[in-house]
Amino acid sequence: MASITLKGNAINTNGELPKVGSKLADFKLVQGDLSVASLNNFAGKRLVLNIFPSVDTGTCATSVRTFNEKAAGLDNTAVLCISRDLPFAQQRFCGAEGITNVVNLSDFQEGNFGKTNGLQIVDGPLAGLLSRVLIVVDVDGTILHTEQVGDIVDEPNYEAALAVL
Repeated sequence: MASITLKGNAINTNGELPKVGSKLADFKLVQGDLSVASLNNFAGKRLVLNIFPSVDTGTCATSVRTFNEKAAGLDNTAVLCISRDLPFAQQRFCGAEGITNVVNLSDFQEGNFGKTNGLQIVDGPLAGLLSRVLIVVDVDGTILHTEQVGDIVDEPNYEAALAVL
């Protein structure tokens, strides 16, 4: 269990992040058209997984905007923005913001992505949502970088994540 905070108040996740050097576990996440995407959909690409509680919060929205800008210049890389928001909310946000360089995926159905990767919040007011995490994966599925943001309201270290690519 990882201990993080929400505005300085202690909360916990259901486990630890996957280890750098290990393989990212396959996943099934819902896309905007309600079809299911898995790791295989992104075979041969480097991945930046931008994981957060909800696109309808300031820091989460900022992370999506920031990666949208930075993703435009990344070669053979997909940025996956993953939350438990409904796909409709993700599409609404990106449509209103003109965001086109990221892929939104939702873990809303059963939360298996968050549970499997040890990043589901288990207590406090955000229980059931995903914690703020970055995971960077190479073309073969090997995890190159992880970051569990210490306080949910803080932004991740974008530059450290992108530097491993």
